[in-house]
Amino acid sequence: MSGPYILVLYYSRQGATATMAEQVARGVALVPGVEARLRTVPPVSATCEQVEDEIPAEGPLYCSLDDLRDCAGLIMGSPTRFGNMAAPLKYFLDQSSGLWLSGAMIDKPAAVFTSTSSLHGGQEATLLSMMLPLLHHGMLLAGLPYSEPGLMRSESGGTPYGASHWAGPDNQRAVDEQEAALCRALGRRVARLAAERAA
Repeated sequence: MSGPYILVLYYSRQGATATMAEQVARGVALVPGVEARLRTVPPVSATCEQVEDEIPAEGPLYCSLDDLRDCAGLIMGSPTRFGNMAAPLKYFLDQSSGLWLSGAMIDKPAAVFTSTSSLHGGQEATLLSMMLPLLHHGMLLAGLPYSEPGLMRSESGGTPYGASHWAGPDNQRAVDEQEAALCRALGRRVARLAAERAA
């Protein structure tokens, strides 16, 4: 990729957050001149030595700090873990202090998305937890405005803080069209803001 890209960075265990990330990337692709770069992070190991391969067996590549530094904008997604982002995503962000020191992320647009197993399982708390390190990096947070009609119609996911999805207690409920549309709207919004910043 040679042009500006939006980094769609996520962690997913059951697949719902990965599906949302793909929809977010589709929304990014709707903005001319901006591309989406899908990246994930490896699970955190309980051992004290590296056990994960550098390249995952399937799916997007693992994110590098260079991917983060060079992006024109960031959209980050995680399943909910007790109202917080998943540990692998936080572990990755905890390594970004060099970018914080250099100010590399200041004024870049950012947004967040999440998936939960229970309907009231902490969607908004998780979205807020992901926003905190982005605020420390000086990024400009973009949520979903109520001009998105899906926010008033969705019965399972979608908040002004970012896109969300209810996967059900067995994690088998698929991302529905309303939730997918909100994911695409989030991707499109951040890509548009990045394009305006670059103009």
